[in-house]
Amino acid sequence: MTSAERFRRDHPLVEQVEVLVPDLLGILRGKRLAVEHLDGLLAGHHAMSTTVLSVDVRGENAEGSPFMEEEGDADRPIRADLTTLRPAPWRPDRALVLASFTEADGSPFWGDSRTVLTALRDRLRARGLEPVVAFEFEFYLLAAEEGPPRPLSSRRRLQSDAAPEVYDLDRLAEVDGFLDTLAGYAASLGLELEAVSAEYAPGQFEVNLRHRADALQAADEALLFRLAVRRAASAAGLRATFMAKPFAQLSGSGMHVHLSLVDRAGRNLFGQQPEGEAALRRAVGGLLAAMPESVAIFAPNANSYRRLVPGSYAPVRANWGYNNRTVAVRIPAAQGAGRRLEHRAAGADAHPHLVLAAILAGRWAGIRPMMWGCRCRSAGRRHLRPSNGPPFSRAIWMSACSASMRWCGGMSVNTTAATSPTSTMPGICRCSDAGRLR
Repeated sequence: MTSAERFRRDHPLVEQVEVLVPDLLGILRGKRLAVEHLDGLLAGHHAMSTTVLSVDVRGENAEGSPFMEEEGDADRPIRADLTTLRPAPWRPDRALVLASFTEADGSPFWGDSRTVLTALRDRLRARGLEPVVAFEFEFYLLAAEEGPPRPLSSRRRLQSDAAPEVYDLDRLAEVDGFLDTLAGYAASLGLELEAVSAEYAPGQFEVNLRHRADALQAADEALLFRLAVRRAASAAGLRATFMAKPFAQLSGSGMHVHLSLVDRAGRNLFGQQPEGEAALRRAVGGLLAAMPESVAIFAPNANSYRRLVPGSYAPVRANWGYNNRTVAVRIPAAQGAGRRLEHRAAGADAHPHLVLAAILAGRWAGIRPMMWGCRCRSAGRRHLRPSNGPPFSRAIWMSACSASMRWCGGMSVNTTAATSPTSTMPGICRCSDAGRLR
């Protein structure tokens, strides 16, 4: 009995499979197929237009996309990942599966984000290292009424709608219906939600996902989590947004990535080895060195840069600190097996696979001496000057075919497309083709 036959036997109500392919911005695109086609889908016998990888946030073809201008919107095979196949909790007659583009001969396709992350993970594994990764997301719940979007207001508050609600437990109680639905969806999808809290702005919440000792699994689950949030919000009569800065006067939403490395014996390289602190500092140095080259991945849309403003909890420079939430790379207070770093640069709208790929590439660059002489900004010491890294507003131009992006597997930002008014990262190229970008 094949895997597809077993799935159909175990889930007789499923009639359709929703094939999920993340585009370059991490937006899930795809198609629905009758469940009878599942065998061919798992074998890579179905195809989609490769152009789906280079559309912008509005779904329009990016200027200069090689998939359109050079290939003429050609199809490529897609192969579903059996490990991601599961019933959709919001539709008992439907299943979900993530898929990746391949070349015609079945080999990995260089432009597929899951392929890029897999290659980086496997390189680290070849060195006896396994990334342990956890994502946390901030997002807004919106009222479902007609008219301009507005954050879901509290029924209890008499003061301004802009009043902070950070860590307000009564606020969580007001959205118990949404949270209960989300918890049910997450459990059905195999996601583990470790913590939920009300964030600083009204209608803003944060959810922490459990760490995974598989970088690809962690990123896949991050995509499925965003999908589950939107479906749960819809079921509760609400809307949800992961825009980095949906409201000019309110807090932005980030996607924070916690990372540690374990060796073949399962020991944390940062907290359970004699040279753990030195290894941690080298990792931080590599991340800061790669950050200007990677910022178009961390902030992929024009709106993303509205989040990166001084005086907020979003970083505006490539700096780091111990137990400090105002910096780009934070080292939490945990010790031993829990010793890790927290990368705080990415917005909630970014692509989890590409963000994690850029972080792992920066970590690899950490074998070099630390750059910029970054000063540690201790918690509560706001008068200390930030490090001398290039500001994010200028760093996007450093993304095109940088050393770190080459290590990411050959993907690069099309800097012509980066001037788009809606998206800063809609186009990609092979690094060997960089000179042809116009």
